[in-house]
Amino acid sequence: MSTGKLLKKYDRLLDLFSYINTIITGIAMVIMTAIFGWLVFGRYVLNATPTWVEQFALLLIAYISFLGASVGVHKKTHLGVSVFREISPEPIRRLFDFLVHCILGGFGVLMTIYGYKLTIFRWSAEVPLIRIPEGIGSLPIMLSGALIFLYSIGHLIHFFQNRSQASGDC
Repeated sequence: MSTGKLLKKYDRLLDLFSYINTIITGIAMVIMTAIFGWLVFGRYVLNATPTWVEQFALLLIAYISFLGASVGVHKKTHLGVSVFREISPEPIRRLFDFLVHCILGGFGVLMTIYGYKLTIFRWSAEVPLIRIPEGIGSLPIMLSGALIFLYSIGHLIHFFQNRSQASGDC
């Protein structure tokens, strides 16, 4: 299989991961909206506040923020300060692009390693009121880190592929 076909398959796999994460975070947002609606209804209509909502919302926020952040890395919409990149000449701009992908990839590796350790450490404890392992709350850190690393590798491959095509080394 040629390198171009392999890269296209890798890109499609990353696009699939991004799409799945977007669906998961969208569903989590809908669920969070619904449970907060239930919280308001319970508090003001039934005069009985559901106590589990806060714990469940915190869990959903972790999934929404971390998985959403990984999608941002894939689509290059992650938070960043680009003023220096935009005013720099092209060689410096390319250096900034390279460094960003390397730093994000390294950050993804650290998130994966330490997210895994945190998930394992917290797995034996239980989240109060919803009775699930606390490790489920730190699982998105590990998943997001792995995805950020994979997305960064994809960006770096494209970075070097564009460089070789620009110089005529195809």
